[in-house]
Amino acid sequence: MTMVGAYMGTAVDLNADVLRRSRQRADRALVGLAMPALVLVALVLIVPFAWLSWLSLFDASGALSTENYARLLRPAYVDSFLTTFKVAGIVTVVCVILGYPVSYLLSQLPERAAQILLIFIILPFWTSVLVRTYAWLVLLQRQGIINTWLTSLGVISEPLPLVNNLTGTVIGMVHIMLPFLILPLYASMKTIDPILLRAAANCGASPAQAFRQVFLPLSLPGLATGVALIFVLCLGFYLTPALLGGGRVAMWSTQIADMIAKFANWGAASALSVVLLVVTGLILWAVKALFQVASVTRGGR
Repeated sequence: MTMVGAYMGTAVDLNADVLRRSRQRADRALVGLAMPALVLVALVLIVPFAWLSWLSLFDASGALSTENYARLLRPAYVDSFLTTFKVAGIVTVVCVILGYPVSYLLSQLPERAAQILLIFIILPFWTSVLVRTYAWLVLLQRQGIINTWLTSLGVISEPLPLVNNLTGTVIGMVHIMLPFLILPLYASMKTIDPILLRAAANCGASPAQAFRQVFLPLSLPGLATGVALIFVLCLGFYLTPALLGGGRVAMWSTQIADMIAKFANWGAASALSVVLLVVTGLILWAVKALFQVASVTRGGR
């Protein structure tokens, strides 16, 4: 019995050793496959961020200084910083209000009808952002199509200020950002098994209760992905605020461009970029942490 036990123990040790070596080989192969992607991320993200961080430590005269970060506490920069997050937040909320019903409708339609409607959602990607922004400029200006129609119908007595302000900026950015919410949210909703909703109905839940307690929580991962994507893209948006805002919507993206184009002050522009990137990362980390806590809490209940 002792010899049999020793043999079994040796066999178990050998199998464990083989499995460990196989796992190590798989890990090395995975690292090798991921290496090109890691190098690409380092070249396009880490290296430029390190370069911007280095440039931000030098003032206009080339001396090592914290002047570029100290200037960010001035009221003009604080106001534009708040405006940047205000615009991003408004656009994100409006996209959620408009995009969630559309995604829900697409998820409930037959496959062929949903694919046809998806073509119309993806179609704007075939047009340049610059062209779409100028199209909204034509539509929203004081003598544009919208104001002309409303005036001719007697709805308004004088043109509405729809451009060169926050309203025009939000309208143009929502039009551009909306597909970035609908597509991931639709993909998330399509993975929800309809049997779950029927099971909730069999348990006595009304359609509204089934949607609120079953469908909505299961669609949150896609919603979180779309919200994070839109919010981050809006923080760095330059073209639409510059054209539809008419210089009256001061965002950090426009200030970064002005620092380089007008003053050739790479240090100040780099400081703005670094702070914006760090704050954006902290916000995304906080949102991810909140979703993880909510997921754990729901699982505990």
